[in-house]
Amino acid sequence: MDKKNPILRVAQRECRRVINQPRYLILLTLGAVLTFVIFASMTGSGQPQRLPVGVVDLDGSYLSRRICHELDATSGVQVHAVYNNHTEARRAMQRGEIFAFYEIPKGTYNQVLQFKAPKFVLYNNSAYLLAGTLCYKQLATMGMLATGAVQREVLRKKGYDEDQIMGLIQPVSFETRNISNPWINYSIYLMTTLIPAVMAFIALMHTAFALSTERRQRTVRRWMQKAGGNSLYALLGKMLPYTLWYTLLTLIANLVMFGFMGFPMEGSWGLMMLNTLLLIFGAQCAGMLISSCLNDPSLAMSVCTLYSAMSFSLSGFSFPVDSMPPLFQSFCWLYPIRHYFLNYREIAIFGNGFAHCWPHFCALLAFGLLLVVAAAMLNWQTRKNTAQ
Repeated sequence: MDKKNPILRVAQRECRRVINQPRYLILLTLGAVLTFVIFASMTGSGQPQRLPVGVVDLDGSYLSRRICHELDATSGVQVHAVYNNHTEARRAMQRGEIFAFYEIPKGTYNQVLQFKAPKFVLYNNSAYLLAGTLCYKQLATMGMLATGAVQREVLRKKGYDEDQIMGLIQPVSFETRNISNPWINYSIYLMTTLIPAVMAFIALMHTAFALSTERRQRTVRRWMQKAGGNSLYALLGKMLPYTLWYTLLTLIANLVMFGFMGFPMEGSWGLMMLNTLLLIFGAQCAGMLISSCLNDPSLAMSVCTLYSAMSFSLSGFSFPVDSMPPLFQSFCWLYPIRHYFLNYREIAIFGNGFAHCWPHFCALLAFGLLLVVAAAMLNWQTRKNTAQ
């Protein structure tokens, strides 16, 4: 009789199944690698540069031409074209040629000379979230600078000196410091949370698929025999190879991001490794529970997909949790990626230790209770099938 630990026996059996049918693991691994490469390539410069915008110059004066030149000199946007009227610019925006445009009304320079307040109109296309937001930020900033330049010219004509002018235009100056990201590198915001979330999603789906495959191939009895009839050992052994594999992939991604790509890591690498391991473990426990409760493999995979898709919205890195309705705020804690994200913030950004992270470590460990429930469901189903 085999004296090995039943969990190890099941894990060895699962490894042999993967070796005999490696295409699933290969495809999922390639999916994770391609996701990382695509996002790293897209955000390699930190944020999109030279986004196309337009200007509707109805004034045609020295001031309007100067505004166009200064707008084109910024690194974030470039003036794609100067349009003769509003209709041409609107159609260019609808065709996707530009993401935003300024409309400088006729008589702007004359109004400035007459000490009046001309109005610029900014049209922004927010259908493209990132591009629209960045264009709005750049054009709004340029609008403020243009306003300041106009005010300075007016005050100069009134006889004020430079110190008086600056005191009137900007009486209080602000200095912005972005914690651990002074470059405003969007890849730091996106990849450090999105890549682990994708890995957790793949681990959840693959674990649920592995359990559903046992039912579809009618090998549950042999699987349980390897585990000595203990359903909890059976689930732990089936999870173990995938836990190690996807944890390794996520750690490699973290090494590339925090090492080669230079993302900020102020805290302990050991805590970050523990955070990654518990993320994969929590996602797998959720997948095991869903798959054990639903006998239909297609339905189980669909529910896993829905659960994972909602985690991207409710985890807090795409939309602030505090701004969500109270009901949705309570749902946020049901996703492992939420606890991972909060621990990542404490470890990598603020450099805090275990004292600040242990509540969310405990929350990730609490997902192990889902595995206990899944084991009870599997045991009940096995007995039911045996009785029949």
